[in-house]
Amino acid sequence: MLRKAALAFAAVSVLGVAACAPTASYQGFQAIEVNPADIKVGDDTRSTVLAKLGTPTATSTFDKDTWYYMDQIVNRTSFYNPRMSRRDVVAITFDKNSEQVTDVRKFGLQDGRVFAYNKRETPTRGREMTVLEQLLGSIGAAGVLPPDQNQTPGSHPGDSH
Repeated sequence: MLRKAALAFAAVSVLGVAACAPTASYQGFQAIEVNPADIKVGDDTRSTVLAKLGTPTATSTFDKDTWYYMDQIVNRTSFYNPRMSRRDVVAITFDKNSEQVTDVRKFGLQDGRVFAYNKRETPTRGREMTVLEQLLGSIGAAGVLPPDQNQTPGSHPGDSH
């Protein structure tokens, strides 16, 4: 009996430790044959980059001549918040006329900045009615117009069809 209890305790503790093991998830661009950082300035063009790397993860909002290839690894441990362990961003800039690569920049997790979101809400015009105002406001609203059998939805009283 003692042996079964010890075996059950060992099984439960192994499951408990396994449940707390971190799991890594890979997100973004997966470099298979060519790394985005290996693109050569002046040698490669927009079409060769597209052939080597494929579609970029994102393009610049204001300048369509900058492509971004991003990947990251996120570790999750049971109920804790996810933790970013690695992030790589490669920005490739093209010349507008010749479409050749003019710049290749690499950014890592250390280059990121933490900024605080503004949690305030933008006020809207008007006001919200309380439940009492809504109930009292609907009294007498029903049956204001006499029932008209020839009236269709969206038409005004007295309109001829």
